[in-house]
Amino acid sequence: MNTSTTQTPAPRLLLTVEEAAQVLAVGRTTVFHLIRTGQLATVQIGRLRRVPMDALHAFARELQE
Repeated sequence: MNTSTTQTPAPRLLLTVEEAAQVLAVGRTTVFHLIRTGQLATVQIGRLRRVPMDALHAFARELQE
């Protein structure tokens, strides 16, 4: 009997700019433009800039309005 369980990894809450670009199916330059113009929220952790998954969902909702 196999008692080991496979756990799926938890969904990522914070994404790199490159990962956010993949999710949105756009280029890095476009994501940087969205960040610079305030259309896409980010958080800073030390020197790292990350895009919260919630910010991507909010941005997509804004596009639909």
